[in-house]
Amino acid sequence: MIANLLDFDPAALERLFAQLGEKPFRARQVLRWIHQRGEADFARMSDLAKSLRDKLREAARVAAPAVVGDSVAADGTRKWLLQVDGTNAVEAVYIPEAGRGTLCVSSQAGCMLDCAFCSTGKQGFNRNLSTAEIIGQLWIANRELRRAPGRARAVTNVVMMGMGEPLLNLEQVIPALRLMLDDHAYGLSRRRVTVSTSGVIPGMDRLRDECPVALAVSLHAPDDALRDRLVPVNRKYPIRELLAACRRYLEEAPRDFVTFEYVMLEGVNDGEQCAHDLVAIAAQVPCKINLIPFNPFPKAAFRRSEPARIRRFAEILQRAGITVTTRKTRGDAIDAACGQLAGDVADRTRRSRSTRPARKVHPLTELPA
Repeated sequence: MIANLLDFDPAALERLFAQLGEKPFRARQVLRWIHQRGEADFARMSDLAKSLRDKLREAARVAAPAVVGDSVAADGTRKWLLQVDGTNAVEAVYIPEAGRGTLCVSSQAGCMLDCAFCSTGKQGFNRNLSTAEIIGQLWIANRELRRAPGRARAVTNVVMMGMGEPLLNLEQVIPALRLMLDDHAYGLSRRRVTVSTSGVIPGMDRLRDECPVALAVSLHAPDDALRDRLVPVNRKYPIRELLAACRRYLEEAPRDFVTFEYVMLEGVNDGEQCAHDLVAIAAQVPCKINLIPFNPFPKAAFRRSEPARIRRFAEILQRAGITVTTRKTRGDAIDAACGQLAGDVADRTRRSRSTRPARKVHPLTELPA
């Protein structure tokens, strides 16, 4: 079987090279060629012995998802639609900012958690992405950005906030994270890689033990009754248990705080009492709170909170000494903003039959084979 080298984290690649009769430093050379230079052709890996290049041509390949859509918003936000198999496509989004470039990466084709305000969840779920399909998004983004006019800088930060719940796919996500962090691959700091979760507690504990990076938790409500409605996984892992898991995570985390993400929904979770209740939660875990104006999608049952209401909510938190940011909406004109990613998913949950948003990406029937 031909091995896709994008599926191999550094330790796994060394094991593969040992099977080929090669020394560990050869694996590190290949890592640099693939992930730092974006090279997929073994023949062009000029510092490898010809015998090794011949072995690799017979036993391996470098295969990222196919780019089937590429959109750029006026603010520079860029979204790629990536075909991962014959029936599924996922989305990755690059957000340029002063001094950094952030890539939002997907971990699943669809999402099984069905958060009430998220377009991805309404599309249903098909499968987990492989390590190659996850790290391939970063590989593609770096390659495409380096080709862009003006030599746009490569990715400096990664957020696992795209399609899917990363902690339900840790078998594939953790090797991808290890590649992001390895000095012979992407060399990103643990502080510059963030995994976002809706609150899958066993996954939080495993991530802390095996590959702790920065953590963001999709909170979105200050009490269990409301969070049960907005984030259904709360019925299994309620807020009290979630906060305890956050405190455990911070024992190994590269940052001394957790980021709580809180989408602002008009008349639902944006009132002053919700803000005061959120202050009580913040007192239990070192945290900062990121307020996210809701980004609409077809058939959404919510509206974005008014700017004045978001400011008032933030003021209550700030007066309590909490660090608060309000996320600037980026890429909404190309459906690339937070909560809008939809891709194209062959739903196995049957959820999307009645709730699927109107398609705004290339249907897979139009994709190349």
